[in-house]
Amino acid sequence: MVDTPSQPQDSKLTTTKRKWAAQGKFLTGRITRPETDRLPPGQHLVKNWPVLDLGQQPQISEMQWRLDVRGAVENDLTLDWQGFCALPQTQTVSDIHCVTTWSRYDNAWQGVMVRELLDLVHPKPDADAVMLTSFDGYTTNLALSDFAAEDAVLATHWEGQPITTEHGGPMRLVLPHLYFWKSAKWLTRIEFTRKDAPGFWEKNGYHMRGDPWAEERYSDD
Repeated sequence: MVDTPSQPQDSKLTTTKRKWAAQGKFLTGRITRPETDRLPPGQHLVKNWPVLDLGQQPQISEMQWRLDVRGAVENDLTLDWQGFCALPQTQTVSDIHCVTTWSRYDNAWQGVMVRELLDLVHPKPDADAVMLTSFDGYTTNLALSDFAAEDAVLATHWEGQPITTEHGGPMRLVLPHLYFWKSAKWLTRIEFTRKDAPGFWEKNGYHMRGDPWAEERYSDD
């Protein structure tokens, strides 16, 4: 049985990444543009898909899975797995960039485009941001304009296969234009808000937005 999401506990990774934020590790000071530079500054290419989490990987069956959409929307929405999979499915290809400096090109995804979800819930005019919550209690924030990006996808498949548990299956967000910590694994709740607020890593020294080409790795504070 999947428990109600709770606040993630400290792990070796959490402690290490806090130190990186305090030290400004990996920063190059360069700013590039995605239109001309496919690889953001300070990144290196990998062919595998590294696994990073907060020390736990929730096992979520399709029967247990649920997505709640709440907050500053005209229509609250709760989807079970069958209802989610009945939404229009799209295949897309994108690169991913992790704040720990690895990037992977040409990842093939299948899932529901975020804009399909927005059409169902109709964010209110004063909605400005979203807070994402995962089954393991992880949270991360996004500006609504970033969440609504044209290539943002609620992905269920990678390279033609269901996304594995270690990578956030059965469903995770994929937001290619921001560092990958913003692409929440094991997503279970999306709350539309009128004011942006920090999530887990944002409270631990990381940037509120996370643009890889501007090297927005760490907080300006």
